[in-house]
Amino acid sequence: MRDLRVSFGDRLVLDDVSFDIEAGTSAAIIGPNGSGKTTLLNVLVGTVTAGRGTVSAGPPRSIAYVLQHRDARLWLPLTVNEVITMGRYGHRGLLGRLTSADRQLVATAAARLEVDDLLGRQFGELSGGQKQRVLLAQALAQDPSTLLLDEPITGLDLASQQRILDLLEEETARGTTVAITTHNLDEARHCDAVLLLAGRLVAAGPPDYVLIPDRLRDAFGTRVLGDHDGHDHRSELLVVDDHGHGQHEGHGHDEQHGRP
Repeated sequence: MRDLRVSFGDRLVLDDVSFDIEAGTSAAIIGPNGSGKTTLLNVLVGTVTAGRGTVSAGPPRSIAYVLQHRDARLWLPLTVNEVITMGRYGHRGLLGRLTSADRQLVATAAARLEVDDLLGRQFGELSGGQKQRVLLAQALAQDPSTLLLDEPITGLDLASQQRILDLLEEETARGTTVAITTHNLDEARHCDAVLLLAGRLVAAGPPDYVLIPDRLRDAFGTRVLGDHDGHDHRSELLVVDDHGHGQHEGHGHDEQHGRP
């Protein structure tokens, strides 16, 4: 991505953003509420057009995009199996006949996210953590080369959080490129690279380079607590931010991100 600028009306959301994500690695996109994290994912997936700048990739790549869970999906009258199977529609179409290979991809994705015992259940009846794992299984059923996730573990139970984090590491190990948005410093440290946004690219690089007090305060201001002497004592760092999506991203309640 080079010289990216994105505006919604007269509001500048992202400006002068340039970075590279290496194929087969993971990148965490962090920053305060309204800093442009979700907008950046939408540019990468092609649902938002930049007013300026370019996005390019290597050979043609298939992209799976998992939005942050919303209760609005509760009305869907679908079983878990049907939701995961939708991941194959891009290959077969709505009326296309599934092959044995398609069914195997669906079964494998369900097993990897540990929802294979829920296949007959109604999606709307599941817990938040179960829903998120089902939606991630749907993404894996697409057999993507690039996986984009919008705050994949926010608000989930610990078991679901750990399964998803483990799976992201498994995916990069098998060559999938992964990009996630997050407010959580511990989650960002699981990734190979971190992009710190505040309407602009504050810093980009390995977690140990980006997730230090001075750079975090450049983006979050006084919402970074601990380690006031400027040294990188990870165990003392805490970011207090208004959780949720900002402009066009909603508003949430105060949450603390990163473990003290």
